[in-house]
Amino acid sequence: MIVCVIVIACGLTGATWYYATPKYTKVGYQPIQPVPFPHDIHVTQLGMDCRYCHSFVDVAAQSNIPNTATCMNCHSQVAKDNPKLQPVPHSMAWCLDCHRHPENYLRPEDQVFNLDWKPDDVKPEEFVAEYGQPSDAHEDFSKKKQLTQSEIGQTLKERWKITPPTNCQGCHR
Repeated sequence: MIVCVIVIACGLTGATWYYATPKYTKVGYQPIQPVPFPHDIHVTQLGMDCRYCHSFVDVAAQSNIPNTATCMNCHSQVAKDNPKLQPVPHSMAWCLDCHRHPENYLRPEDQVFNLDWKPDDVKPEEFVAEYGQPSDAHEDFSKKKQLTQSEIGQTLKERWKITPPTNCQGCHR
């Protein structure tokens, strides 16, 4: 009987010790933030309620990470050119736009990391020599003064056989 009481007491003590700790209950949990977020400015200086961004904090075990639209409600007007906000314009709509119409976003391979690139930078004759032109083109692209994003994108889409999935399961498996 004494052994049973000791085993139960040790078990309860061990369970309490483990399950009642902040590490287990995630008290004070802070995820790694992709955008450095100054809570002191938004909450202390501007007086924003935590629930504006963390809309599920009242009903969930942990507060949610705000979606892009929440941030951009203000930041489409305030500090919109701040380089720290660059990761925030990405949303599901951004992904879907590119998957449904990749020709609107494609660019030559050597320009993929050039954020200042624009279709006007392409020299038609050199582009056609390297990538060709779409099979359904009605004119010779190499003779044009400039190529449009659509012409460049359609050429690259056909050349590289780009057919991204347009259903949810294509990315969310």
